[in-house]
Amino acid sequence: MWSLYFLSVWLHIIAATVWVGGMLFLAFVIVPLLRHPEIQPQRAKLLSLLGLRFRIIGWITLAILLVTGLYNVFARGFTFQDVFAGSLWEGEFGQTLAEKLVTFGVILLLSALHDFWVGPKASALAKQGNPSENLEKWRKAASWIGRINLILALWMVALGVMMVRGRPF
Repeated sequence: MWSLYFLSVWLHIIAATVWVGGMLFLAFVIVPLLRHPEIQPQRAKLLSLLGLRFRIIGWITLAILLVTGLYNVFARGFTFQDVFAGSLWEGEFGQTLAEKLVTFGVILLLSALHDFWVGPKASALAKQGNPSENLEKWRKAASWIGRINLILALWMVALGVMMVRGRPF
């Protein structure tokens, strides 16, 4: 049992690393690179292709995080009865877990909004080749959703640390 729990925690950490690291790489390396004048003519196509590729990786890691996260809670001795009776949500651990799950839910909603509506709309408008106010609106919306998701992802990492080490405040 312990080795399965160890594997689950390890996979959870690897998935979080890939997901958060990928978002940081996009924000700090790819997006600034796409502003380079030599790449400008291919920017829309590159961003679209990168977005589609990372979307697959992102949703796989989110699924791994959900499955391993739930397993990790139950491997700590909690049961479904604890969930519905409310005893899981008591104390510092339970409150932090609840906050982490709500944050995860918001991230799932924002990711779906970004990946399946706002991002594709911005990409489609960018591929038309003529800059417009409408394109800029959708591009900015996609950018802000991505930034908010990154901040929430970093907060989730902090909550994960707090679940095992306690809250510093």
